[in-house]
Amino acid sequence: MSDIPTPTRLAPKKRTYRKNQPLFALIGKMKLWPSRRGILHGIRSMEVNGDHAVISTHCGKTFLVRNARTSRASRWLRNKIYATPCPICRVPDWKLEKYQGTAFRKKSGAVLREGRADA
Repeated sequence: MSDIPTPTRLAPKKRTYRKNQPLFALIGKMKLWPSRRGILHGIRSMEVNGDHAVISTHCGKTFLVRNARTSRASRWLRNKIYATPCPICRVPDWKLEKYQGTAFRKKSGAVLREGRADA
């Protein structure tokens, strides 16, 4: 028998973004939406129309949202507040791990651009 090392699962890489980002940039990067009940939905598409956007989820729900840095959804995405992932959207475990490994800092990190919001 040869002593070939078996591949081990590496810890997820920490991602750091600037803290006060516009909501559409956050959603475009993460592809996740926290509903008011705390359910985390996966985003299928987002149509931006000026300061508003229509978000369609994988479970067939649509939301009309406004681009705001201090909105409930922005705060919940930055602080990773959610009750449970949507069972119909079936957000994969790797995406939840990646989401949990994301950090938001005030003075360091990548700046998210609005152009990434088109899905």
